Amino acid sequence: MPDLDPIVARLRAAGCVFAEEEAAVLRSSARDEAELIAFVAERETGVPLEHVVGWAEFCGLRVIVESGVFVPRPRTERLVERAREFVRAGDVVVDACCGSGAVGLALATLEPGIRLIATDIDERAVAVARRNLVGVGEVVVGDALDALPTAVLGSVALLAVIAPYVPTGDIPLLPHEARDFEPLLALDGGPDGLGVLARVVGDAPRWLAPGGVIITEVSEQQAPAAARLIRAAGLAAEIDSDEESGSTLVLGRA
Repeated sequence: MPDLDPIVARLRAAGCVFAEEEAAVLRSSARDEAELIAFVAERETGVPLEHVVGWAEFCGLRVIVESGVFVPRPRTERLVERAREFVRAGDVVVDACCGSGAVGLALATLEPGIRLIATDIDERAVAVARRNLVGVGEVVVGDALDALPTAVLGSVALLAVIAPYVPTGDIPLLPHEARDFEPLLALDGGPDGLGVLARVVGDAPRWLAPGGVIITEVSEQQAPAAARLIRAAGLAAEIDSDEESGSTLVLGRA
C-alpha cells in the first residue's frame, strides 16, 4: 500500500472530512512549499479553507474572500439558477446583504449586460465585494435597501437577498468554522432568524419594477414564515425546496 500523502494525513488528523480535496486546493493555491506548509498549519487550527487560500469556488468562479467575511455556500448556487429566470440584459439587479458579492458576480457573469448594484452594511465585506465586482457592478455601503440610489425606485427587476437567518439562540450550535471565523452580523437574524429579512421584504415593493422578483434563501423550517412576510408585503409567494442541494428558496413577485 502506498504511503499516505503527508498533507492529507495532517488534514485528516485535524478533522477535515474532505482531506484529499482540501489538499488539492491548498497545493493549487500555494506559491511555493513554504507557503503550502503555512497553509496546512493554518488549516489545522480550524481556519476555514476559503479564508486560508483567499478564495471560494462558487458557480464555477473563484470568488475572493478574506478573514472575517462570509464564505458563499454551495447550496446558494441554486438561488443563482432560479434568479437567472427573471433577468435579461439591461435589467437592474440588486444583491442585498451581498457579503463577498458572490451572487452578484455569478449573475453578472451568466447574464452579461445587467445593471448590478450590491449592498452590505459591513465595510470589510464591501471592500471584498468591490474587488470581486470591479467592472461588473456597483457596491455601496449601507443597510440593505437603504443603500440603494433613489434613481432605481420602482425599476428593480430582481432583488436577491441572503439576509442573516440563523436564530440568535442557534448561533452556539453552528459549526465552529462559521461561529468562530465569520462575522456575527452575517449570521444572526434575530430571535426567529427573520428580523433582517422582514425589513427587506417590507421595503421591497417600492423598489421592484412591475413583475419584479425578490428571491431569498432561508432554512426549510423558516420558509412558511418567510412566505407569509412576502404575502403581507403584497407579493405573490413561492417556496422552492431542493433536497439534493439542501437549498430552500422563497420568491415573491410584484
